[in-house]
Order: sequence, then structure tokens, then C-alpha cells
Amino acid sequence: MNGMNGSYEVKNGEQISHRKRSLAVTEFIQGLLTKNDDETHVVFCQLDTLTKKDEEVIWRESARWVKYEEDVEENGKRWSKPHVASVTLHNVLELRTQMFGGALVLDADVTNIPQLADLIIEELSKNKTITENTKSLIRSSLLARHVHPHLKRRRISTADSGGNIITQCSMPKTSSAADFAKMKARQHAEGRGETNGHLPESSPLIKLNKPFMKKIPEGAQVANVWVGEIEDLKEPITAFIRLDKPRAIGDLTEVPLPTRFIFLHLSPVGEPGHIFAIGRAMSNMMVDVIFSEVAYKAKSREDIMHGFDEFLDQTTVLPPGQWDPEIRLEPPTKVPSQEGRRRFESIAEEEHSDPTLVRTGRLFGGLIEDIKRKVPFYISDFKDGFHIQCLGAVLFMYLATLTPNITFGALLGQSTQHYMGTMECIVAVAFVNLVFALFGGQPLIIMGSTGPVLVLEIILYTMCRDSDWDFLPFRCLVGLWSALFLLIIVAFDLSALVRYITRFTEESFACLIAIIFIVESFKKIFSIADTHPFNTHPEIPLDYTCFCVPSNQSSVYNMTTVPLTTYAFNSTTDTITNWTNVQREDCARLGGVLEGSGCGTTVYHDNVFFLSFIIGVGTFGVAWALVNMKKSTFFPTVVRQTIGDFAVFISICSMVLLDVLLGVPTPKLMVPNTIQPSRPDRPWFISPYSAHNPWWVWIATALPALVAVILIFMDQQITAVIINRKENKLKKGCGYHLDLTITTFCLVVCSFFGLPWYVAATVRSMAHVNSLKMESECTAPGEKPVFLGCREQRLTPLIIAILNGCSVFMTSILQLVPMPVLYGVFLYMGVSALRGMQFMDRMMIMLMPAKYQPDHMYLRHVRIKRVHLFTFFQILCLGILWAIKAIKTISIVFPVMVLGTCFVRKGMERIFSKNELKWLDELMPEDKMMKQEDEGELIVDDDDMDDEDDDGPIEFLQLKKYRKIGSVEHMPWNLKQDSKTKYRKGPDDESIV
Repeated sequence: MNGMNGSYEVKNGEQISHRKRSLAVTEFIQGLLTKNDDETHVVFCQLDTLTKKDEEVIWRESARWVKYEEDVEENGKRWSKPHVASVTLHNVLELRTQMFGGALVLDADVTNIPQLADLIIEELSKNKTITENTKSLIRSSLLARHVHPHLKRRRISTADSGGNIITQCSMPKTSSAADFAKMKARQHAEGRGETNGHLPESSPLIKLNKPFMKKIPEGAQVANVWVGEIEDLKEPITAFIRLDKPRAIGDLTEVPLPTRFIFLHLSPVGEPGHIFAIGRAMSNMMVDVIFSEVAYKAKSREDIMHGFDEFLDQTTVLPPGQWDPEIRLEPPTKVPSQEGRRRFESIAEEEHSDPTLVRTGRLFGGLIEDIKRKVPFYISDFKDGFHIQCLGAVLFMYLATLTPNITFGALLGQSTQHYMGTMECIVAVAFVNLVFALFGGQPLIIMGSTGPVLVLEIILYTMCRDSDWDFLPFRCLVGLWSALFLLIIVAFDLSALVRYITRFTEESFACLIAIIFIVESFKKIFSIADTHPFNTHPEIPLDYTCFCVPSNQSSVYNMTTVPLTTYAFNSTTDTITNWTNVQREDCARLGGVLEGSGCGTTVYHDNVFFLSFIIGVGTFGVAWALVNMKKSTFFPTVVRQTIGDFAVFISICSMVLLDVLLGVPTPKLMVPNTIQPSRPDRPWFISPYSAHNPWWVWIATALPALVAVILIFMDQQITAVIINRKENKLKKGCGYHLDLTITTFCLVVCSFFGLPWYVAATVRSMAHVNSLKMESECTAPGEKPVFLGCREQRLTPLIIAILNGCSVFMTSILQLVPMPVLYGVFLYMGVSALRGMQFMDRMMIMLMPAKYQPDHMYLRHVRIKRVHLFTFFQILCLGILWAIKAIKTISIVFPVMVLGTCFVRKGMERIFSKNELKWLDELMPEDKMMKQEDEGELIVDDDDMDDEDDDGPIEFLQLKKYRKIGSVEHMPWNLKQDSKTKYRKGPDDESIV
């Protein structure tokens, strides 16, 4: 019995199970694909059906495939929405039967349609599948012209042409694909359009669909599928032709691409739609990655048949009655890779540790390796920044870094009696980010102010004030000691300890900072009500009767009568003051007093607060909606991507314009307009020596320096780990040692010039990376854009640093920006930083019933109660970190407590099994793990499976030292029944499942 039609086949008198035959077919295909070096290309498939229109026989384009199927609708006036093509198993088996007995020519040397027709007829004659009477009928059908939906052709009759239309369609000889490309380039240079063969573009037959070319990958070749019904045929005929070279033959295809494959299926008139289903089945196979590669590399009919069998083995059958075949399936968001079908390999498990975080064993060895790793990319780091997306990132991040810097400067000035204030912060942010952008190991990191640094500065100032010491020299010594300790860390490659920071610590830290941004944004917006209160009882009338009168007349001034115009002599200005026109806030300055029954009534500014709330939340809402527009179905792809890149800038501009048009006096951004120290009596350069400080301070400052080192190291390196996540797909390498070296240099300079110490700002760095994420531009119709990585370059942080330094010269523009708009930007940064965190997903799952829970990897392999327990511990750590950061008196130990989460994670190994922690705290990008499991390629170490608590739904299969994990739908039923199934040895002595 044939293996495709029954469970067994007979070979050498022995029955071979279908499973064994399937494995043999898979091995054969893998050998064919790996041992054959013939070049392959992406296939664009076009399905034409033989149609009769006005007594003329034509080939009418009915469907096309770049990756998903598109059908012609509304009588050829429009294309359908791209959808996953579903075909019946019966049609695929029928196609296989026809291909087994049909004509097959590999590497045919034909250059035009008449030659192609002669070749097909000759091969069909050899198989004795056609008679002499049907040869001319088939030939005339093959020579019929091809009609494409994008053309508005005039009707061509035999009277217009002066003869038979078929004679007119005989196309002259064309060149190879290389010559065809040269011809297109030459005609493009001459200002002429594309051609088909040697015909001019003015011909109605060859006007090509050039706009659609943007959706087809470069280098693609065409598979033309022709199906039709002919009344005089007795039996179906099938032919499959592969050209020896890709050629543009006549008007076969709607796009200017060369043809490589031609499939013909003609049958007698029968069931409506049957031949179209056969054509769809063949088209689906031709755009399949593996079968198309088999079609390129096949040397015989047997190879093609094995390709059919492999395709059938990978086909999933949907049972009737459980779905509607008429419904078009939406293309999936993620499509699994087909590499598992191409080769059978054990994919080694990715380790948690970054290879760049391995100690070299020599002084400054890690720093030297970082420099060697980054130097080859240095020029491209600037070239890659010349992109429109980078402009949007600069405009967004400039205001996102300027505003918190000014706020930090104001707080720092109040806490240190303006020894350091807003101007010092502006200079520091410009200098530090400039140096880091030019020489940093990871230039995508944005340096900025942090809460623990502010607390440390306040503690150092308080210590100096209470001891009557000079603050800035004392602080300079602390900075120098800190720089020395950090240099020792770099020298001995101690940054390698970062590899012990897992997802547990990363997400706890990043989530905390993001939540702080969200909470502070709302606190800042609602704090506007303190300076601009709103009336909660508008029904109560307000009494604002209040006058400013000279202090020497206040006792005799009669408030019950209409006030007379009273004049007083102002000795300061030598003018007469009209007291009735004096404002409340100016009364005391002019020597007057306020009198009246309404002097104590609060002046409400309802419009100010409510408009501030609207534009603050509106800024977030508009930015969020425009960013998500990248995934919407409105507008062309280029428009959506451009709007998404400039989303935050557009939202800022729109809200600023709204504020200007309404004219409500909302709080505005205030920037210093002169470059000078915040405190007039302090110099720019700070000497570590001071006569007011005792000599032993030079040694004692090493103690607070240790605290500063822990703070700087943890803030800097945790942010670097988050930015360098494998999920971000960064390709230019990390530079932890180099980053810390540049931070040390900036620390020394800032200490000598009395500037704040800046470290990596987590949320701002994450926002910078998110604004530079790239997606594929050329996607097949229906295919979702693929995340390609981030635009790694140094230009955006460099320009952001320069703009921050030039802010003092742009006060006239910046003072138009309302502060609530910037609070909305902070809200957006905080919310966007939470997106994609596994920690947030697990917290949401705690509120979901089991049937609505998403299909995450860790839910496949870890019991839901254990997942919730792990999430509970993470929430507990987050709450402790929040409490420590909120209490000012102990917030200095915040970095130490962040370090403590690493020890908490280590201690959780006593509660959770190694396998559970592997899935819940794995750093491998989850989408990659999902693909590997779906294809049966994910490898788990045997030692992980010894835990008796692991009772997940997936059986783990023995494969030498490893076990291969596959999802339920991809695992054979017999392997699910018995995890101890024996495995036979393949030809290379490898275990095969």
C-alpha cells in the first residue's frame, strides 16, 4: 500500500510504518537541501485561470502569493485582504497524483512562449496523455494572452489586429535574469518605464505593476501557475517546468520579475472550482520555504515527490464541523521558523551570562576587549544616525532630559544653599552625555540625575554644614576617592559580576523606576492645584472686597462707602501713587496695607488646573495613540512609521498649540538665560584643599566614597544590562567596562568643577532605545512587520547633549512649553517602560481566569500556583524597594537593597526548582524560545528534569545528553503516551525522534 494512502507500505517483504517512512522522507529532504549548493530565491506565485471573454480565450490572473494568498474580487476590480490559504487534503493528494504521472522538465532551455508550448506538448506526448486532436487546442490555449487586474486594457479584437490574437501573442526571445536587470536599469536611466520582453511600455499588454514591487523581497523569482478547463479533453493533464535560468517571458506576470517555474493543469469541464482549488494547492506549495527550495534543487521526479510527502507530513488537518472553510484566516502575528524542517541539529542552550562579562585575568583586560569590540563600529555609529527616525528621537528625548534636569537642579539648589543648582545641572548633563556619546561603550544610554544621588548630595552637604566644613572641597575628595575605587573595579574586571543580575533584579529595578515616573507625573499635575486652586463649591458667592490703602490712613478709611481716589507721595520714585489701582501683591512693597472683608478670600484659578490636567493627560494619550498607529491598518506603511517616530513630538506640539490658543496662564518651563554659577560667591573650579577642612578629611572621605561607588555601580550597570537585553537585538556589542571607565572620568571632572554626579538614567535610556526600534519595511501583504533591532548610533545622544547645553540660549522658545505637557511626557515614558515586562504580564495573569490566560512559555512548563508564588516574591521586593526610596532618611541605602535582590533571587533556589527558575527567570528572548519549542528544537538539560514537582503538560524526550521539547500539537501521539520510547539511530548515528 502506498505510504500516502495508507498506514503501511511493503518493502523487501516487510511492512514499514508510516512514521518510519515519514522519518526517511525527512532525512532525504534534509540531505537534499544541505548537500546541494544550488542558489535559491524567494518565490512570487501568480495563479492564472483560462477564461473565455467575448469569444476570446485569455489567461486571467485570479490570485497571487508573496507569502499569503490574495484573490481577485468584484469581477477583477480589486484584490482581497491577504489571508492564510486553506486547502483540502483531497486537493493536495489529487495534485500529488497528477504530478506523479504528469510531464516534468527540470532545467528547460526555453526563451519564449511558443517554445514553451512546444516543450509541454512534446513531454505530454511522451507520456501519451494527449492525442493528436488535442495538441493544437492545448497549444492555442498556451499562447493566449494574459490579463492582469491592475490594467485597464482596451478590447483587442481580431479585426483590430488584422489576424488571430494568438499569433500576436508570440513573444520574441528574451534574455537571462542578469540581462533582464541590466535592460531595466538602462531603460530607467533613459527615462523609460519597465518592459516585458522587448515590447515598449506603451503596449497595453505589458504595463507592469511597479508599485506592488515594494512588497516583494529583492531577488524574488516567479512561479506561474496556469489552470483551466477544456471541453474536448478526456483526462486531466499536468506539466511542471523549471527553467534553466530565470527569464522574463512575454506578459506572463504582473510584476517585472523573471519567471523560473511554470505549472500547467488542464482538465475536462467538471465540478466548478475544482481546477482553481488545484491551482491554489500548487501555489501554496510553491511559496512554502522548504518545498520551493526542493523545487530549486531537485534533480529528478523522485526529489519532487519527496518534497510533496514532506509538505504533507508538516500539514495540519482541521476537523470538519469545528471551523468554517469559507472564513479567511488572518495572518498570524508570529510565524515559526522553518529551520527545523531544513536540518536536524541540537541547538545548544543559551547561557545567562554575557560572553563580554567574562574576566580576562589581566589588568584592564575587559576594558581593552571593550575598546577592540567597539572601534570597528565607530564610523558606522555616526553614519547610522542619519535617518529620519533619529530626528524624532532627538526632539522627544531633548525635552525628556531637560525637564527632569531642571527640576533636579531646583531641588539640589534648595538643599545645598545653591552651591549647586539648575545651571550646574545643565552644564553637567551636556558635558556628561557629550563625553558618553563620543566614547561610551553603549551610547544609547542616557546619563542623568537620580533620586539616590540627590539624597547622597544632601547628606554630604548636611555633614559639612554641621561640622562647619567647606562643602565643595569635601565633595571633591569624595568624588576622587570614588573614582579611584571605580578604577580598581575596571582594572580587575569586576564588572563581570553583572552576570549575576538576572531578569528578577532587572525588572524589579526597572519597574520601580517606571512606577516612580508614573506616580510623580500625577503628583506634579495635581500639585498645580496648590498654587492655582479650583473652587469646589461654586454655588457659594465669593467676596473679593479688598483695597490697598496707605498705612497712615488705614484706621480712618471707611470701607462701607465708595472709596475715594487717595494719593500718596512715593519717596522712592518721586511720583504720586493711585492706591485704588495697586494690586494685592504690590501693596506691601509700596508701603500700604490691605483692608476689606474679602482680603482673606482665596483667589481660584479653575481654568489653570483643569487645563493643566487636560493637556498633561492629553499629551500622554496622543503620544500613545500615535505610537500604536504603527500597528494600525490606516494609511500606508511609510506614513504610519513616520507618525510613530514623531509621535511624542507631535503630541507636545499639539498640546503647546492648544495652550497658546486658549491663553490660560498655565505653569511654564523656566530655564536660566545666563551661564554663571547658581551661587555668586563660588568659583567654577573647585580645589580639594580648604583651610576650613581638617587634614584627616582627605582620608575619612573614603568612607562616604564607598557608598557612592555602590550607588554609581548599581545604577550604571543595571541600566546597561537592561539596555543590552537580547530582546533589543543589539548587534554592535556591549561595553560594560568602557562605560564604567567613562563614568569614572566624568565623575572626576564633575568633582573638580562642582557639578552634580550623573549616572545612567534607567527610564530615559529605555525611552531612548524604544524611540529607535526598527521594523522591517518590505513585508509581504498580510505579513506583520518584524522587529529588526534598534538603530545603534552615537548621533542622537550627541545632539541631545548639545541641545541641553544650548538651552540657556533658547529660553524665549522653551518658556512657551507648559509644565503639564512635560509631565505627560514623563507619564508616557513610565508607561512605555512597563510594556513588555514579564513581571507585568505575570501580575496581570494573577487577575485572569485560566481560560483567558495568554500562551506564555513559562505557563506551558510551570504550574500556575508556582508562577503566582514567584510573582508574589517579586512584588514583595518591589514594595520594600519603594518604601526605602520613599523614606528620605534611609533612601541612601537604596542601591544596597537593589543589590540585595540578587541575594533574594539566589535564596529562591531553595524554594523553586532549577527548572522553574529557568522558565520564570530566563534571559533568552521569549519569542525565540516559543519558536524553538514549536519546532521541537528547544534543548533542556537532563539535570533540570529530575525534580518531582515538574508535572507540566510536555514530556521531555531523551536525546543523547539533552531532551528536546516540542509543543503538544507538534509531538507525535505515540511519544506522548510513553516518554520512555526507544529511538532508532539515524545514518549519522544520531538519535532521531
